[in-house]
Amino acid sequence: MKITPSARVLSMLGEIDFDEWQCLAELVDNSFDDFLDILRSGVEWHDGFTVSVTLPSSAKGVLEVRDTGRGMSQDRLARAVRAGWSGNDMHDKLGLFGMGFNISTARLGRRTRILTTRAGDTEWIGVEIDLDQIKDDFEAKDIVEPKSDPSQHGTRIIVDRLHVTRADWLRRNGASLRNILGSVYSWILTEHPFELYVGGTRVKPVRHCRWGDDRYVLYNGKERIPAYIPIDEKLQDGIACRDCGEWQIGSGEVCSVCGGGDLSVRERRIHGWLGVQRYLDKSEYGIDFLRNGRKILRWDKQLFTWNNPDGIAGNEEPEYPVELAHQGGRLIGEIHLDHVPVTYQKDAFEYGDRSWLTAVEVLRGLAPLQPQRAQKLGYTENESPLALLFKGFRRNDAGLRYLVPGDGSKPVHADTRDWGRKFQAGVAEFQTDDHWWQAVLRHEEIKKQGKEAKTAASVPAQPDEQAVLGALGMPANIPASGGAAKPEPESVSTVPTQTVATKERAETRSERLARYEGSAWPHAYLSRSFGHPELGYVKVRTLLLKPGERLLDDNGLHVPVLLDQRSGNELTALVDPEHTAFRRFGTDYADLLLVELAAVLKVRARSGWSPSQLVAAIRSESLQDSALDGTTVGAEARDLLAEIRERVAEALDRNGGHTAAYGHLSKEEKTATEEAMIAAGRVGLIGRLGLDSGFVHHVPALALVRLVETMPAAFMDGAVFRGPYTGVSSPSGKALSLARVTGCLADVATLGTFAREATAPQLRRARLSIALLRDELAGEE
Repeated sequence: MKITPSARVLSMLGEIDFDEWQCLAELVDNSFDDFLDILRSGVEWHDGFTVSVTLPSSAKGVLEVRDTGRGMSQDRLARAVRAGWSGNDMHDKLGLFGMGFNISTARLGRRTRILTTRAGDTEWIGVEIDLDQIKDDFEAKDIVEPKSDPSQHGTRIIVDRLHVTRADWLRRNGASLRNILGSVYSWILTEHPFELYVGGTRVKPVRHCRWGDDRYVLYNGKERIPAYIPIDEKLQDGIACRDCGEWQIGSGEVCSVCGGGDLSVRERRIHGWLGVQRYLDKSEYGIDFLRNGRKILRWDKQLFTWNNPDGIAGNEEPEYPVELAHQGGRLIGEIHLDHVPVTYQKDAFEYGDRSWLTAVEVLRGLAPLQPQRAQKLGYTENESPLALLFKGFRRNDAGLRYLVPGDGSKPVHADTRDWGRKFQAGVAEFQTDDHWWQAVLRHEEIKKQGKEAKTAASVPAQPDEQAVLGALGMPANIPASGGAAKPEPESVSTVPTQTVATKERAETRSERLARYEGSAWPHAYLSRSFGHPELGYVKVRTLLLKPGERLLDDNGLHVPVLLDQRSGNELTALVDPEHTAFRRFGTDYADLLLVELAAVLKVRARSGWSPSQLVAAIRSESLQDSALDGTTVGAEARDLLAEIRERVAEALDRNGGHTAAYGHLSKEEKTATEEAMIAAGRVGLIGRLGLDSGFVHHVPALALVRLVETMPAAFMDGAVFRGPYTGVSSPSGKALSLARVTGCLADVATLGTFAREATAPQLRRARLSIALLRDELAGEE
């Protein structure tokens, strides 16, 4: 069988940069193309659509890709292995390039055998491409193998004499390979009855963990912004060349690029969806772009960056995520662009092509996503689908406003990422968004109860006059005014009440615990697994009693925490927020919960550890995200500062105070701001210092404190912080309201800058200031 070009050129194709998974995907593409043709033909196919990949078991092993497709004729086989030939329609197929087979096999190994057969054929026919044997006559060895069953059909590709490094990667990374292919082919594997096996294990589609179709947030209390936006933009049909794939300008009879005459009218359509992931991630966010069902780009983030269409440099900075950027983002999507050309490696689109530029305009618009930035640059508000999601979900505050689960005080991003992993693992409880939704509702309930408790605590309790008299040793019926005691009415019986009244039945322990649970709400953060490898683990559901309840143990004593063992390793922990330990001494709920759990785990494990060892070990293992160290608390401080910077910049844009604010900076602060902008690659915007609010993102953290102190009217009264200022009549009242903000802000700014040098007491103070300052931020009703 003649193949071209020479073996030397084929060997050079193997030097083209394809990852191992890309090489396999090229071969899988051809099988899936055959399956798709079968489906389009409408013929009944009872033998299934299966592709099986056998991985090498050693460096000298073989790689085999086998499918249950229709198989090929001798003529079709000869064309399929000829380098440079493509029998594929450039618009309907996954295997776009004729040399894909040659590149992938040459990159994997020195010898490739391809065998194929159709139902009814008496044998397998094939060809052996041995890069060490083929000479300049371009002839490859024909091979024939007998068939045990004439009804067999399909194609087998066997690659041996594998390159050592690639064989080793394939041998060691079966799970990773399945995950990549499960992502690349997720849409195809979900929408079609295709099965892909790698190393004997079925490849599962890696689906997006997004919020449901019916979830939404309210922007400014009235505009409903959905967490899922379907996209279906039908463009004008175009004329494309079936030979080279190029779209035509005009209506000629031959291709303007290759001169071919096989032109056809093609649909041009942008469809799919944009939405919000149920968790934040540093890398797993962005938009997937697909061509003919295969993902070309995964977690692509380029639409989050605004590129000035006028070509002015200095504006190519990501607009999302801005706040809490180090935690990542959660805007995602899956967009089909079957009409947009891709590169030969199928890892990018042709970004200069007008069809790609049109798709970008449809999805994210021409203007910046940030409204204030768009307004400053003379654009009208961006109303594209991505801009709508950005407006509704740009921040990650816990609660209903941004659809973020929390624990009553802050988001629980670590927990939501863990739930996302359980979603991908197929755990039934996490397949819908209900687990996340309930965590959002619990956050709002805990926050509401906390506010009610604070309000109740701020109202002084009325003293019980008779109880005070009794405590002083005076008759309980003597009026506080000192008057004579009222005589007992003669008609009152002196027989004890219990002798004439029936005693109420005592409440059982089970009834008492059920009553507590009925008047409690879950604490999301402390509902988790607790334990240590040396002690074992228990799954704890923590509930906070609502105000008015007193938590009593079996002896009737008021306790701060009470454990109730249910079954196996499951416990319910009841916490009384109004216990003296919490209300008066400020003890953390976790501290006393760990004390109770330590006693349980000590007995179970028959451990000889001391109580302090137990508590320390369990905390270290189970509450790592509460670590009091400079790195953790410093990151929390910088997260909050990033959010405050954004809000301060927005406030200055609204009231036009950016010029005055920049003027309040000292010479040293202005220099430090310029240096920070240069370090961030924002050199092009240094000339705009003071002309807009962009400098706020780069000023020293402590300069933010001075700006708030100097311009309180610009940032108080709900502009950035909710505390009153302008309407307060007395100077001392204004100073007190402002000090509530600036005192905490100074702590947070200091720690965000000098976290590594902070001592434990300073870190505790900073963490408290972070919590208090978050409470001072104005909400968007």
